[in-house]
Amino acid sequence: MSDPTATPAAGSGPGSDSGRYVSIAPRSIPVVALYVILAAALYFYRNSISTPWAFDLLSLVLVIYLARYLTTYYVLDSDELKARRLFGSRRVRFEEIRAIQLANLRDLGPVGLVGTWGWRGRVWSPIIGTFDTVHTVSPGVLVTAGKVPVFITPRDPAGFARELSRRARSWGVELPADPGAMVAGAPVIPG
Repeated sequence: MSDPTATPAAGSGPGSDSGRYVSIAPRSIPVVALYVILAAALYFYRNSISTPWAFDLLSLVLVIYLARYLTTYYVLDSDELKARRLFGSRRVRFEEIRAIQLANLRDLGPVGLVGTWGWRGRVWSPIIGTFDTVHTVSPGVLVTAGKVPVFITPRDPAGFARELSRRARSWGVELPADPGAMVAGAPVIPG
């Protein structure tokens, strides 16, 4: 199934690496509802807060983290992957990519100072070591590149991984496990 929010630019597609491919990260209604509930509770108990600036500070923190969550998206340009969000984006040049894997954040078992909510999204996993997260949900794509891998969650992880793989291979990158060459366990027949 292809990502209905992915928007390949004109001139993009097989054989063309000049177009932009944009995928908005999926949103979880329970997560957004939690932010709304926390904001309502904070507002309801605002008079119970003894320090006047504490309400403003806590409100600002909630707004910033909700904005970070809602502004997460991914762009494939002609030469790099951009995982973007408010405060904490990450860029990966295609020639630096060593592996692209479909992954699940729950399986990676990340541990961080504030879970996976750290400002930069830098966490540690007993399976892969240190990695960055620019994500909104659990199933996604783990991109091993540079010194620190990055975990992203495009709306269609398999489709995004295939497109990322295609673009990385166009830069001469050889991938040990290539999601661009596999669809549901069967090899893709070039056409």
